[in-house]
Amino acid sequence: MATVKLELNEKNHGGFNLYENDLKIGEMVISISNNELTVYHTEVDEAYAGQRLAKVLLDEMVSYVRANALKVIPLCPYVFAQFKRHPDEFTDIWKKN
Repeated sequence: MATVKLELNEKNHGGFNLYENDLKIGEMVISISNNELTVYHTEVDEAYAGQRLAKVLLDEMVSYVRANALKVIPLCPYVFAQFKRHPDEFTDIWKKN
């Protein structure tokens, strides 16, 4: 079972990292500033394709954002596509410019 860990540096840059038995198999690169979380990139190792693991990362990020009253700036093409496809699910957290 894959697990997600939020790992940030002192400047609040880092990501939600996906691990399988201590091996990093995916990541969602983010930064947090003020009350905004910017998502830059989401990637899962090709060996794990088709397991909906990008969605696991998305769900973890969304839970974190809601728990911390943040807004999301979805620069990542995957996250932006999900927000656009399912706007009702994300309207409360999507910071549109």
